Amino acid sequence: MSTAHIAEQRSPEELRSLAEQAGRDFEEADALDVLRWAAGTFGHRFCVTSSMEDAVVAHLASRVFPGVRVVFLDTGYHFPETIGTRDAVEAVMDVEVITLTPRQSVEQQDAQYGPRLHDRDPDLCCALRKVQPLEEGLRGYDAWATGLRRDESPTRAHTPVVGWDEKRQKVKVSPIARWTQQDVDRYIAERGVLTNPLLTDGYASIGCAPCTRRVLAGEDARAGRWAGRGKTECGLHG
Repeated sequence: MSTAHIAEQRSPEELRSLAEQAGRDFEEADALDVLRWAAGTFGHRFCVTSSMEDAVVAHLASRVFPGVRVVFLDTGYHFPETIGTRDAVEAVMDVEVITLTPRQSVEQQDAQYGPRLHDRDPDLCCALRKVQPLEEGLRGYDAWATGLRRDESPTRAHTPVVGWDEKRQKVKVSPIARWTQQDVDRYIAERGVLTNPLLTDGYASIGCAPCTRRVLAGEDARAGRWAGRGKTECGLHG
């Protein structure tokens, strides 16, 4: 895929048009075909984002775009297992991991806003430690891929396979949007894909340690995120 390395920069109008057409064309497409289109269309102006809950999308992308950039947000609050998963992915997969960090360290944020901002104002904490770093880190890209799936929660039920990220003016690709948890588990088992060890310790969705708990029987996968706080998303996807 030599042409994938020299993609042109496009205007927001062109990108929006591409997203709308691809959204129609790829709604029923195989995840590899979606990623093959994204890599061929955007080249190194395309990246994969990963929370390092698992490396499924990164693995899929590496099959059609060896050396694909995988963007990871190090909030300063991650479980050690999450950082370990990132390091393992970088070591064994044909990807380039790009680690983004917030403008302030946890200590600097505590000094300005007070300790445990995540307890008092989780939306502001997410904005400072996730949303802002991602927006800055994606400036050199025209398209980004996520691991969002429709079956994860009601807020993600209408996730397009290819859509338009209005806030960032970029094409947003969710190649496994139509997959179920069973599809994910099958792919991991068949391909030996790296996963975060916490997934076998009662965690179904893994974010920052202070705001993540194990899920209970019958809860949806994201019930362990910001439990009891009336918050279901960090702001990266809405």
